Amino acid sequence: MNTNQENSIKSVQKLTENDIKEYVIARFKEVKKLNKIKELVSFQAMNKHMIMSHDQNELKIMGNIVARNKKNQFSKTLEEYEKHLKIALETEPTTKTHSNVILHIFGFFSKNFSQQEKEKFFELLTSFKEGQISIGEVLCEINPTIYRFNNTYLASQTYFLLYSNPQEGNLFKLL
Repeated sequence: MNTNQENSIKSVQKLTENDIKEYVIARFKEVKKLNKIKELVSFQAMNKHMIMSHDQNELKIMGNIVARNKKNQFSKTLEEYEKHLKIALETEPTTKTHSNVILHIFGFFSKNFSQQEKEKFFELLTSFKEGQISIGEVLCEINPTIYRFNNTYLASQTYFLLYSNPQEGNLFKLL
């Protein structure tokens, strides 16, 4: 690696919760402009784990808003959804909520993991809960698994985009 690459990597900073909120709200504004239910459904799916890390109750409300769309005018659906999105984003994620999301993600792979891989996963989760590693480091460890099992649903999650540490080479470190 040359000096320019090293400086480039060092200049990448972890996103703040405010950066994350701004990013998600900006993506939602795009959904509003397009004014189509399929865009809202896609937004909800892509942001599920990120919203879950903020406020699981609001996530459930938002899912219900999307599901009952046909009973309301779409403009009212968007208005109500946006209100609950902002409420959800006001709650800062905690170690407990991130741990819950990680366990949820683990459910996508657990049947395919060997006993050794399951043990490694729970060691990783324990290290996170004990404050030895960050959520970004946990997600960097999980990222290669998403591609190993070709899980396009998880690969599209903004949770990984927004909370993973921006480190070079994580995807390929297992290869």
